[in-house]
Amino acid sequence: MSNGTVGAGRGHLHITDLVAGYVPGLPVVHGVSIEVDRGEIVTVIGPNGAGKSTVLKAVAGLIAREGGRVRLDDRDVTALPAHEVVSSGIGFVPQTGNVFTALTVHENLKVGAHVIRGALNERLQRAYALFPPLAGRRALRARTLSGGERQMLAIARALMTNPALLLLDEPLEGLAPIIVEELVRGLRKMITEEGTAVILVEQHAELALSLTEHAVLLERGAIVHRARSQDLLKDHATLDRYIGLRVAEAKG
Repeated sequence: MSNGTVGAGRGHLHITDLVAGYVPGLPVVHGVSIEVDRGEIVTVIGPNGAGKSTVLKAVAGLIAREGGRVRLDDRDVTALPAHEVVSSGIGFVPQTGNVFTALTVHENLKVGAHVIRGALNERLQRAYALFPPLAGRRALRARTLSGGERQMLAIARALMTNPALLLLDEPLEGLAPIIVEELVRGLRKMITEEGTAVILVEQHAELALSLTEHAVLLERGAIVHRARSQDLLKDHATLDRYIGLRVAEAKG
């Protein structure tokens, strides 16, 4: 990676006892601690309303953090506003409203690069290499893209800041299996080549567990279970208890 990049050689996130919510004094997340290392994907799963997206928004500086600490490598980013969180090396891709629909694919990517200087062409080429379908659509406005292509664009736009850590909020929701494969292929390539750390929030627990290394299970704003993803995928009793996922029955 070229000199001056934000995420080069970094990517260890340590969330400790995070307390956060949307209304002061009424936290949604209570004492959540998550650690994710460079080149690793950690998935956060749980029932609707468990606080999964709230955790990501708190780390991204989009909502108030009332307690705990968020550290990226040796820097405390707990109290930083959202734009400084991005500059520190954290990229956030929300579930909706994650691209500028009136701009072209290429313009979206250039806008995403504004927080750091230099090597713009290199970053553009990397984005198109990670998600090849975007290359042939670079002159099209984002509103003309399919749902899967928009998600690719949203992730590629976040990567234009060279983040050490990427926060993904349900990126696979509503996508056809073939599009999921394309998206996951790009993510895997990104992690392998860039060493980016990823926290993935995904409503489809079985799919998320099959894609990641480690998992935390959230319920009512608190972590109730931690495990290797493959181990949790086999723990049918725990999945059924907390999210009603009967994996054994679903597989016949």
